[in-house]
Amino acid sequence: MVFEWPSGWVATLNVVSWPVVQISLGWIFTKMPAHWFAPPGPYRWESGGKIYERIFRVRHWKDRLPDGAQWFEGGFAKSRLGPRRPEQLQRFLLETWRGELCHWSALAFAPVFVLWNPPWAAFVMMLCGLLLNLPCIVALRYNRARLHAVLGRCTTSGS
Repeated sequence: MVFEWPSGWVATLNVVSWPVVQISLGWIFTKMPAHWFAPPGPYRWESGGKIYERIFRVRHWKDRLPDGAQWFEGGFAKSRLGPRRPEQLQRFLLETWRGELCHWSALAFAPVFVLWNPPWAAFVMMLCGLLLNLPCIVALRYNRARLHAVLGRCTTSGS
């Protein structure tokens, strides 16, 4: 712990910090040009998203996660796939990558909590960061893996 502040200040800072980090990064990532994001190709081990379904049962809970991108002007809502045109699927694919990078960036802020928390509280705050971000990362990876599979079918069918 670098800073020793009264416990009321520390508690307030802890409660406010994660939402500020999440919302700020969401806004920043939404403002970045789409061409800055080139999603990786499909990973064989993801099996078109089946691995996430098998391990995390992601299909049962992913729709309950908030989609912060739609809170900002210019954000791309990822709650519904929309028309299944290849260009729309490509944009959705790109946005899943943008979202995943945003959540990984938020997790990079977790060590900051060491600055004003005792070790046990810093651990709790880092755990909160994981619990806030990992479900979103899993859902985004699941969707991206499935989109790669759909795009592959579109390409092979010639549509």
